[in-house]
Amino acid sequence: MTQTILVVDDETHIVQVLSFKLRNAGYEVLTAEDGEEGLEVARNSIPDLIITDFQMPYMTGMELCCALNEDETTASIPVLMLTARGYALDDDDLSISNIKGILSKPFSPRAIVQQVSELLDSGVQSEAA
Repeated sequence: MTQTILVVDDETHIVQVLSFKLRNAGYEVLTAEDGEEGLEVARNSIPDLIITDFQMPYMTGMELCCALNEDETTASIPVLMLTARGYALDDDDLSISNIKGILSKPFSPRAIVQQVSELLDSGVQSEAA
């Protein structure tokens, strides 16, 4: 069964590059332009993994992760966070938001695909999927 990844970012070119690379790697890709839309898509589709930007309008990536954790149907979805700000996650962030990795922009699309593959292959997947 094809694994589904939700890409949430307000930068269209980031979404396009990640979508292209992830689809070429065999994943189904869903997209959202901000955290609010990402939360709605996640609740409706329960993806295997979410890649989200940290800084977005309406709802940040961290707020998205916290909202996902408050809903038992989405709480187990692993998240990779993208940031251009050099944000460092502390232990509280990791335990609250189910973030499994943080990636700095600019990033290598190949490296992200590899990290996604390693994460999903390791068995860290959504229990609800």
